[in-house]
Amino acid sequence: MTVLILTGEEDVTADMVVAHLNASSVPVVRLDPADLTAGAALSGEYVHGTFRGHLSSGERLVSVEAIRAVWVRRPGVPAARAAQPSAWLTQETAQALYGMLRDCGARWMNDPDAARRARYKPWQLRLAQRCGLPVPATLITTFPQAAREFAERFPDLVVKPVSGAHPQEPPRAVPTSRVAPGTDFAAVAYGPTLLQRRIAKRADVRLTAVGGTLLAARKETAADADPDQVDVRFAPPGAPWRPAEVPRAVARSVHAYLRRARLAYGAFDFAEDADGTWWFLECNQSGQFGFVEVDTGQPIARTIAEWLAGTARPGTPVAES
Repeated sequence: MTVLILTGEEDVTADMVVAHLNASSVPVVRLDPADLTAGAALSGEYVHGTFRGHLSSGERLVSVEAIRAVWVRRPGVPAARAAQPSAWLTQETAQALYGMLRDCGARWMNDPDAARRARYKPWQLRLAQRCGLPVPATLITTFPQAAREFAERFPDLVVKPVSGAHPQEPPRAVPTSRVAPGTDFAAVAYGPTLLQRRIAKRADVRLTAVGGTLLAARKETAADADPDQVDVRFAPPGAPWRPAEVPRAVARSVHAYLRRARLAYGAFDFAEDADGTWWFLECNQSGQFGFVEVDTGQPIARTIAEWLAGTARPGTPVAES
C-alpha cells in the first residue's frame, strides 16, 4: 500500500516525512496537482460496476486502489502549470483528481472538505470557544463605530487579517500588529477587520496535533521584549523553542476541536499569559512544524509518517493540571 503526498516539489517539511517513510520501506508517491497535464497524469475507468484508477508523477505510477493514505500538505492549484492554464481547466482537473481519490478508502490528512472549512478564522474562534479553549475578546467588523466601542472596552488591541495572508502571488504572511492609541478606525468600513485583545504573554506555544498525539513547544518572551512586537513569526531571534507539557484541560479541548473539525493534523498557536493560561489564537490545518522539530528534537515528522503508514502508536500522555 502506498502513501500519496499532495504538495509542491520544494517542500522541506514534506521531505522530512518522506525520509521516515522511506526508512520504513513504505512506498511513497509525491504529486503536485499543479503538474497535472504537464508532468503528471491521471486515469479512472468505471466499467461493469468496478473502478480502476491510476496516477503518475515523474517516473512513479500508482493504482488509486493501492493508496493507503493521502497527505494534503501544500498542493498547488490543479493544472496551474498546464500548457494553457485556465479557471475551467483547474476546475475540471480538481474534479477529476479529488473525485477519484475521495472513495478510494484511504485515510486523509486532512480531508479536503474539512480542511477548507477549517481555514476560516471566525469559524475557528467559535469552535475553540465551544470546545472550552480560552479565546481573547475578538471583533470582526466593517462598522467603524463598533470598532471604536470595542477599543473603549479593550484599550490594548492587536489587528490581524481575517484570512491570514496578503493577496499577492505567492501569498505572504501579514504580521499581527498592535493598534496605536487613539486610532480612528474609519478605514474599517473598507474591509472586514479583525481586532483582538492583546495577551500580555510570557511565552508563545505551538501545539502540533497528529491524530491522538499532542506535541507542544514553548518559546519564552524576553523580559526586555518590545511590547509592540506581538507576532512571534517576525520577532528578533531569541530563546529557542523548548518541549512543553500539555495541560490536561487544554488536551481535552484540543482533542474535541480536532474531532469536531474532522482534522487528523492541526498546528495550534497559543499565547501563554502570566497566570499560565493558554489563549487560543488559531489552528493552521497545514501548518509548518520543521522549525519546532529542529529546536526541540520532537519526533513530529516521524509521528506523521507513522500515522500515514498506519503504524502510529497511542497518543502522548499529557500533564496533570
